[in-house]
Amino acid sequence: MFAAFSVQRRKRLAGRVAAAVLTSGLIAGGSIAGAAVAAAEEGPQHQGGASATLNGLTTYDRAVLHADGKDKELPAGLFEMAVDGGGTLKTYCIDIHNPTQQKAKYLETSWDQTSLGRNKDAGKIRWILQHSYPQVDDLAGLAKEAGAGALTKETAAAGTQVAIWRYSDGVNVEALDPAAEKLADWLQEKAQNLEEPKASLSLDPAAVSGPAGTKLGPITVRTNAERASVNAPDAAGVKVTDKDGKPVTEAADGTQLYVDVPAGTADGSATFSVQATTSVSVGRAFSSVSKSQTQILAGSSESTVSAQATATWAKKGAIPALSAKKNCAKGGVDITATNEGDESFSFELMGFKYSIGAGESKTVTIPVAEDQAYDFTIDLPGGEKKTFKGVLDCKTTSSTTPTGGQQPSSQPSPLSGGTTSAGTSGTGGTGDLAETGASGATPMIAGIAAAFVLVGGGAVFFLRKKKSATTGQ
Repeated sequence: MFAAFSVQRRKRLAGRVAAAVLTSGLIAGGSIAGAAVAAAEEGPQHQGGASATLNGLTTYDRAVLHADGKDKELPAGLFEMAVDGGGTLKTYCIDIHNPTQQKAKYLETSWDQTSLGRNKDAGKIRWILQHSYPQVDDLAGLAKEAGAGALTKETAAAGTQVAIWRYSDGVNVEALDPAAEKLADWLQEKAQNLEEPKASLSLDPAAVSGPAGTKLGPITVRTNAERASVNAPDAAGVKVTDKDGKPVTEAADGTQLYVDVPAGTADGSATFSVQATTSVSVGRAFSSVSKSQTQILAGSSESTVSAQATATWAKKGAIPALSAKKNCAKGGVDITATNEGDESFSFELMGFKYSIGAGESKTVTIPVAEDQAYDFTIDLPGGEKKTFKGVLDCKTTSSTTPTGGQQPSSQPSPLSGGTTSAGTSGTGGTGDLAETGASGATPMIAGIAAAFVLVGGGAVFFLRKKKSATTGQ
């Protein structure tokens, strides 16, 4: 279809996006903004699960990266994160060319929203995690099975990280310690593809809508916890119930929740949360809300996990429910709008206007450059606004990677961890976490360039239109 576009048509489309970018504040401070008027401050979108803060590289030894005819020595091993609400995570890097940011915030993420989604060997990384340190803490037994001589925690962590990098980033990397290198080779050879682990906690969908006087939903709970607590909505008189209208305070995997809005309730919206304590499954991805290297889970204590859902209602007119999700396969962000009202709902974004009829759902894929921060704001009925923000990080090579045979970065990801003197290992210190990364100017230029390239090629938006599968009851 797009091939039939005329040159003039493409120029007009490019002009529309250029005008939107340059005159409506779509690029501001390195971020893409969906409207000139800011909405109330909202955090980055999270599909649910654990959220944590990176403490640093804590158990590591040395490795060498062979790239562009040069050798780069770097630390390799386990990172540690502190979970919001309590708990500790152990992670390895799956993003060797990108740096870490000091005390970066991370969110549990599905594979398809990271580089793992397009990696045919992603399941092998999970196998490695399950068959090596720290999941296997019998280091003597692990060394014997791998023919690796003697392993310490540091060399076992380094060998495991090296094996992971070979599959996550496709790089030529070796552990400096002979035992660690033998472990890495054994793990790489033995690895088998496993399925992606399930989320610790999520709600599907994360947004529902409908007329006041009905039960909005269902919203399905997905969790690996035995039970989760359901917190009351932040709106007077509105309750979370089962399909029969009985209030619900606890849920398990597969529980269906509804938001019961009494008749006569003034138009509005409410948010409720579900919370649990559980061990996050090994192999879950963690992406940063800033630009910090993507991580994969190697071990979890009992940790606090949570998810939120929003319900919107009105007496009449358009009643939209909006949600957003990164789409790495298409290089953008999917914004899904469902309208359970009796009138059409329209909104503008990036210079284009969309209309969702009564009872319909539509998904729009907004193109975003790799490593680009985005900030989309959509006007809702009644003067309210909905904001979606985050960073698109779908590739293992930074968009700021220099060309001409130079190193990927002055401080590639492993060098952002704590180090001692060259050739030594370390445990327990957070070290000197790098605060380097993409410059403020580069994402802005990349965002503008990507907009023109995508528009010029015609592949600007991907839309899916369907009748809503869920209605208020």
